[in-house]
Amino acid sequence: MDSLSYKTISANASTVEKKWYVIDATDEVLGRLASQVAKILRGKNKPSYTPHVDCGDYVVVINAEKVKLTGKKMSDKVYTRHSGYPGSQRFTTPAEYLTRKPTFLVEKAVKGMLPRTRLGAAVLKNLKVYAGAEHPHAAQQPETIKLNEIK
Repeated sequence: MDSLSYKTISANASTVEKKWYVIDATDEVLGRLASQVAKILRGKNKPSYTPHVDCGDYVVVINAEKVKLTGKKMSDKVYTRHSGYPGSQRFTTPAEYLTRKPTFLVEKAVKGMLPRTRLGAAVLKNLKVYAGAEHPHAAQQPETIKLNEIK
C-alpha cells in the first residue's frame, strides 16, 4: 500500500466561494435556461460540489420577458392555481404571465428544478430575475456568461 493518503474534501458554509453571474434570457428556450440556472444555483458546475451545502453561485437573469417556449406552449400550456375555496381554481397561460408578471415563468421553471427542501428554498434566494436589461447588482461585479459556456 502506498504511503499516500487521499482525503475527500467536503465543502461547508465557511469554505464556499460564491460568485455572481448574469445570464441574458433573450431568445432562450425556457426549460433549457432554467436547467442551466438551477445547475449554477446548486453548485453542480463546481468541482467542490457538496449535496447538503449551499455551494452554488448567485445568478441574475435579465430580459426575462423575452424568453421563448417551443411549439404552441405559449398558448396551450396552462398554469393552475387554487386558493382552497370551492370554485376558486384559476388557469393562466404563459402568454398572459409574460404580459402581467414577466419574471414568473423563469422563477417557476427554476424553482421546479430545485429540491423541495429547506436547502432548495435557501438556494432559490440566490436567484434574481428582472424583466428588462437593467439590474441593481452592478456593485457585485457579476460575470456575464452564455448558456452554451456552462459545463
